Amino acid sequence: MKVLIVDDQEVNRKLPLAILARRGVDAVAVTSCEEALSLLDEDSGFDCLLLDVSLPGMTGTELCHYLRTEHPERKLHIVAYTAHAFADERARIMDAGFDDLLIKPINRDGLLQSLGLALQ
Repeated sequence: MKVLIVDDQEVNRKLPLAILARRGVDAVAVTSCEEALSLLDEDSGFDCLLLDVSLPGMTGTELCHYLRTEHPERKLHIVAYTAHAFADERARIMDAGFDDLLIKPINRDGLLQSLGLALQ
């Protein structure tokens, strides 16, 4: 499995990178949706996208919607990675095409479950 993490905050990139590395998962982190799009164009080997919803420039919600509508052939498992926890926000986020929602701050079990990795 290969995971792309997109978050503009360093701590929000480091924690999932560390958790996934301990699990033996290949993970790469970038700071923007624009970087993510460029990387996805270069490397089609990503299985999962852990995507912050609130990013400067293109938002995570916009990127998810773009990938679902413009590149439906990409079978990415896309997880919203956000501090937004209100019910109406959750519904709006999921309506953009996300497969799951992971609320910050995260923990190991929540991250692994949202990415579809069996807990050990």
